[in-house]
Amino acid sequence: MKFHTEYLWFNTKKHREYVNITDEVAAAVAKSRITDGMVLISAMHITAGVYVNDAESGIIHDIDEWAETLAPFRSDYRHHMTGETNGDSHLKSLLIGHEVILPVTEGRLDLGPGSRCTTPSLTASAANASSSRSWASNPNSCPRHHLNWGHNTISHIISLAITPQRVLS
Repeated sequence: MKFHTEYLWFNTKKHREYVNITDEVAAAVAKSRITDGMVLISAMHITAGVYVNDAESGIIHDIDEWAETLAPFRSDYRHHMTGETNGDSHLKSLLIGHEVILPVTEGRLDLGPGSRCTTPSLTASAANASSSRSWASNPNSCPRHHLNWGHNTISHIISLAITPQRVLS
C-alpha cells in the first residue's frame, strides 16, 4: 500500500478566517499519483477545522454566525484560567470538525457540484512564512517534531494523508 502525506501551512490575520483549500488538496492528490482511494484532511492546530460545503461568501458568513451563536466569545470560560483567551475558539473547532475524508477517483479529487474544502482558522495569530512540503517514508522527518507550537507562531497546518486503492505505475 502506498501513502502520500503533505502539509499545508496557512497564515491568517483575522480572528476567524476561512480558507478554501480545494485547489491545494487537488494538487496533493495529483502529486500522489494515486488513482483511486481517499484523502484524509486533518487540521493540525487545535483551534482550526475542516469542512466540505459551498465556498460562497454568504454561506461562509452564515457558518461563522452559527458558530459564534453556539460558542460565543465570553470572558468566563474556565479555559481562560490558563491565561489564554480563546475558549470559544476551542468550542467552535469542535462544532466545525477537525477532519474530512474525501474520495479520489481516476486520479482526481471527487467532489460534488459546488463542493469545496474549507479550513477555518478560529484564532488569529501572527504566523511565520507559509510553506507546503510532503513527506512519504520517514516518520521522523515529519515537521511536527520541529515546530514551535507556542502562540503567535503558526495559525494552523492541514495534514493530507492520501491512501490508494490503485496507484499509477
